[in-house]
Amino acid sequence: MSHSQELKNPLKIAQGTEQHVVVSAQGEPVIRPSGLDKIKVQGGTVLKGNIPISGAKNSALKLMCATLLTSEPVELTNLPVGLADIGTLSKVLNGLGVQLALRSDHVGLFHARDIAKPFAPYDLVRKMRASILVLGPLLARFGYAEVSLPGGCAIGTRPVDLHLMGMEAMGAEIKIEEGYVKAKAPKGGLIGADITFPIVSVGATENNLMAATLAKGTTRLMNAAREPEIVDLGNMLNKMGAKISGLGTDTITIEGVKSLHGTRHAVIADRIETGTWMVGAAMTGGNLILENTSLDILGAFIDPMRRAGLDIEQSGNDIHVARETKPLIGTDIMTEPYPGFPTDLQAQFMTMLTLCAGAGMVTETVFENRFMHVPELCRMGAHISVQGNSAIVRGATKLRGAEVMATDLRASASLVLAGLVAEGETTVNRIYHLDRGYENITEKLGNVGAKITRLSE
Repeated sequence: MSHSQELKNPLKIAQGTEQHVVVSAQGEPVIRPSGLDKIKVQGGTVLKGNIPISGAKNSALKLMCATLLTSEPVELTNLPVGLADIGTLSKVLNGLGVQLALRSDHVGLFHARDIAKPFAPYDLVRKMRASILVLGPLLARFGYAEVSLPGGCAIGTRPVDLHLMGMEAMGAEIKIEEGYVKAKAPKGGLIGADITFPIVSVGATENNLMAATLAKGTTRLMNAAREPEIVDLGNMLNKMGAKISGLGTDTITIEGVKSLHGTRHAVIADRIETGTWMVGAAMTGGNLILENTSLDILGAFIDPMRRAGLDIEQSGNDIHVARETKPLIGTDIMTEPYPGFPTDLQAQFMTMLTLCAGAGMVTETVFENRFMHVPELCRMGAHISVQGNSAIVRGATKLRGAEVMATDLRASASLVLAGLVAEGETTVNRIYHLDRGYENITEKLGNVGAKITRLSE
């Protein structure tokens, strides 16, 4: 039996198994995040034990968008189905006409056979920036797309002009009217082109990579982003019949094909979740086994963590991290596109620096508004001075529990980490940000010794 025949009706298959369907065709997520929910953390515990690492949110969302490129079913495994962002994008896809089901065994089934109209409305797209990544697949497959300008974390402007620049180079006519991107391919479809991005952009690389798979001729994306999530996307597209080379380098070449077919694909491990719990082990003097993840996807994050005092070792499919006796030592970092230090781990690393002997400097070069966690850490007793895009952290600080407010996804994680080592109790408010990117955070941390509770109001 062919893969296409096996997944002829993904919803029927999902509902016919013993595995529970945790997100329906209407895209209702497992977690219904509330701005009133809080997390309470009692400080002073040491993290010890095993934490399973979920599939990468930043890969899963793009893979889900790529299912629009084929009329055949696609099955994604290791999908972090408990994340609010997965539920949000499920609603976007379902609104387009995609049949889908997400199961409790972390399997997602998608079938974009019938798309009534390639239109993604504001009320869905505004909730998550990654929704703009339906634009490239819809334009490539149907020749027209109308997608609302997106929302997302308030960590900078992050314009979509580079996304559109590449599609225009492939012959698309693009207008922005009343908050919508309206894109139309030339008669006969998109045409391969050489596209040089003026700055490295993950989203623009991904959107144009997907669009180019069905373009006529050859497309080269130059100054392309090199993130593991882009490699994961390209690998799945190749399994669907695309012809992509140069993944993981700054020049990606795509030879267009007439159509793509269905496939099965496993989402790579979440390197940001991996790095977050590595910081947790370092801060608490813990000893953790991080399951089903790899040092290969962490780039320049590893060396600063080792300099700070964390022992790190790959053990089969797991990573063993420990800091049971070594002191924490301050060190400097600068965020950069992959393989540089990831901006999504900057807030967590800065939180660790508050405990380190000496001082450390954090320089943020990717987003212009990503120090919003600093005032909240200072409320807990941290000594941090911000000057432009750099922050000086004076370490060896004794943090104190406090009421703090999460401002974005990664800042939320940094405040939870601070609560693990602070004296007394820390209450993190507005944790709907955490629900977007960390699956089962209270259970995962509770299982390795944290005193952490989620409160709903």
